[in-house]
Amino acid sequence: MAGIESLLPALVAVVVALTLKRTVIALFVAVWVGGLVISQWHPMAGLEQAFEWITAVVTDEWNARFLILISLLGSGAALMHRIGGSAALAASLSRRIATARQVQFLAYILGLLVFFNDYINTVIVGNATRSLARKYRVSTEKMSYILDSTAAPVATIGPVSDWIGYQVGLIAAVFAASHWIGASPYVVFLQSIPWNFYCVLTLVAVPTIIFFGEDFGPMRDAEQRSHALDQPVAPGDVPLSDVEDDLGEVHEPADAGLHHFILPIVALLAGTAWGAWQSAGPEAGISPGAILAEADISVALLAGAVAMTFTGLLLAVTRGMNLGDCEHAILAGFRTMLPALVIMILAWSIAAACDALGTADYVRTLTAPWMTSAMLPLVVFLTAAVISFTTGSSWGAMAILTPIALPIAMGLTESANDMTVVQIVIGATFSGAVFGDHCSPISDTTVMSSIFGGADHIAHVRTQIPYALLPAGISTLLYVGSAVIDRPAVLLLLGIGIQLAIIRWLGKRRRIAPEMSAPRYED
Repeated sequence: MAGIESLLPALVAVVVALTLKRTVIALFVAVWVGGLVISQWHPMAGLEQAFEWITAVVTDEWNARFLILISLLGSGAALMHRIGGSAALAASLSRRIATARQVQFLAYILGLLVFFNDYINTVIVGNATRSLARKYRVSTEKMSYILDSTAAPVATIGPVSDWIGYQVGLIAAVFAASHWIGASPYVVFLQSIPWNFYCVLTLVAVPTIIFFGEDFGPMRDAEQRSHALDQPVAPGDVPLSDVEDDLGEVHEPADAGLHHFILPIVALLAGTAWGAWQSAGPEAGISPGAILAEADISVALLAGAVAMTFTGLLLAVTRGMNLGDCEHAILAGFRTMLPALVIMILAWSIAAACDALGTADYVRTLTAPWMTSAMLPLVVFLTAAVISFTTGSSWGAMAILTPIALPIAMGLTESANDMTVVQIVIGATFSGAVFGDHCSPISDTTVMSSIFGGADHIAHVRTQIPYALLPAGISTLLYVGSAVIDRPAVLLLLGIGIQLAIIRWLGKRRRIAPEMSAPRYED
């Protein structure tokens, strides 16, 4: 059935998402449309087919492990928060804080350390640094930018996170639907990370701006207002209301120690390594590369999530938390992952619908006469950005675009030994999705960054957009350049150099020294 109707699920997902700005509804309608095409437009038969696809992807052994994995990552992070691990880390590091610049860098470092989930990242880092930011007169807009610019970019490049589980799941679904063999979805994902230009450049831009003090645009005005007038929030702006932390209050924070943060993270990494080694089998030997190539990443990540959650539970019990509080924390962690689980299931279902309709074959036939490997990365990056911006969901953009773009890249790949085009397209998809999400006022992570950074939401969006456009513009140039230079390290070095020069040029006329005569006072 590889005809124009095979495009309908993907097209409907995009149109409905852009129109209603509701990703879950758009994805479900797209699956239903696929069922309608299969059933020759009988509404109930189409709905029945849609639920058959949904049931099939949920009960698939590989997919089910990923669903459990993401839930357990949420519960492990919630337990780590409740036992005071993240608070203890912030308290330990804050003893060395003496300037506003150091407060910002602390938030950046914590953002790098809480890499396993963007939601938890924002909550933990925001709560840990808010009082210090107020003390040293850092504007709420600047803190919200730092939170937003570390959460998703860090989670999308790992080393272990629910984002990686989601991304690998999307890649694996397309590989399976296209009967692509000879390449591990996880290994291909790892190889795509250097091509995720926007996230890498954003993570470099944050410390560059902090250390060089080169704020520019609306952010420069916000920082000057906060430092000079002691107004972290501009007059007339209204910060989003502080909401009760879904994860609960820290249990006896005075008794929390640094090991309450370190041990769950060590358990996560050790459990993942052990799971990879076990699933790879003895024939893989002890070479990390061979283990990764042979490992079942769903088993590996699940082992790490179990180890993290179990370690957090043991620490919670030893700290005196009763079983009811532990259960509440675990369930709260599950709830934070619910949107991700729903989107993932529907994304897999769209892949199943596209496989049944022969979408990949039709798209390859349709684009073969004009699409080139040189054009594809740029087109994918910009398309992902538009979808993510208008829907407010980077995960939704990935779910909509991956089943379309990846088969095209696979069709342009000459052999399984040269996966460069596939790697670039994967990196461009995730890169564009995060960029659009950073600029979108309806993005959940953007809203959370406003809340936990203490900023007026529109003020956060308005001050962050110029900061997001800079690495995005450079990423656009790099994707164009990838047609000539196929070494991502070289492109990234060029991009970082260009970004540094532009940041210094934009801010050189009115430089702000973040520590400038800001008095030290207690709230």
